[in-house]
Amino acid sequence: MDDHEDLLVGPRGRRLCLELALAHAREVATPASEALLHAAFFAAHDLDPGRGTSSALLTTGTGRPPVVPHVTPDEVTDLLDALPLESLDDRLLLEALTAAVDNARYWQEPDGEDVLAASAPVRGALGRVAASIATFGGAAWWSTPLDRTEQWSVAFDDAPSSPPVLHGTVREHLARWRSEVERSETEARHDRPSDPRAPLSGIWWSTPPREVTQTTRSLANLGPLGLHLVEDSFTMDSATVRPVGVPDDAQVFEVDGPEAWAQLCRRYPIDVTASRRHDWFRTTGAVGTWVMPDWARAAENYDAVHLTVTGYLTTAGRAVAVTDDSSSVLAGWDPDQTYWLTDVAPVTDVEQRWGRRDDDTWGEALP
Repeated sequence: MDDHEDLLVGPRGRRLCLELALAHAREVATPASEALLHAAFFAAHDLDPGRGTSSALLTTGTGRPPVVPHVTPDEVTDLLDALPLESLDDRLLLEALTAAVDNARYWQEPDGEDVLAASAPVRGALGRVAASIATFGGAAWWSTPLDRTEQWSVAFDDAPSSPPVLHGTVREHLARWRSEVERSETEARHDRPSDPRAPLSGIWWSTPPREVTQTTRSLANLGPLGLHLVEDSFTMDSATVRPVGVPDDAQVFEVDGPEAWAQLCRRYPIDVTASRRHDWFRTTGAVGTWVMPDWARAAENYDAVHLTVTGYLTTAGRAVAVTDDSSSVLAGWDPDQTYWLTDVAPVTDVEQRWGRRDDDTWGEALP
């Protein structure tokens, strides 16, 4: 990672740094670290846009209203500055990254922890955490391109929803996707108000269609990364994973940061203002014209689009300027995820079963 400050420009990168600091605090388990955990919890609750509605404190006992301490970001900052940062390890970093990914949301305002991490004093204090990540050898692969030697697809048994089974080639899936985007945009222009503050929600993601193959790399005994880093994961507990061969001549577009995402949107723009303005306003606070990549057109030049972990942390959830009068949001992607815009398929006769253990880690299931 060239500059640790890059980790602080996007909401997911800031959340990673905050989650890592809190994970360190839990590991240290001193009175000072306990004070940090306590302060961060109540400061985030106080800052949460959904406080009292979608975010509420539950208590038992007296029946009297709880006494909720008011903790400011400045107080959290003082405790962060005093936190000793022990040596990083892969386990702690994956725990923090998983939490940062799982708490992403693009259909409502950022939660209290994201607001806390974005506050000026806390963001400044997280610079020390970002620097420790940037110099940690275990994070060096976060900026690397698609691993062409090993890619895996993950099919969760208990996913809340699965893509419909549609026959045809990837190009046919992409053509259907573009027609659906154009139809939903036309309907939204007709049916939805132009006020971005209107309480409406709908399509918020900017990924290719779910029917195309999606892969990630594998990390030694941890298995495919797609088991661990899943936005809004619903705590899925079992999966079948299969290897996917990467064509030798595959042309892959690498999204390694906001400028790469903006370039993709500039080259293949499709207007999604009416269908996404309400959700993307809530998650970014920005207004204007919204675009995303037209994946059907991108497929004319590229076989796949790969999002690096660094690209995810610096880009996801931001209003990324595309032109002087349009922006985009990278939403619904997972770190290191590759969407294939050409026909590739998992090796069906080579598969592994993985399951979540009692300690919440993943392991290969016994036959």
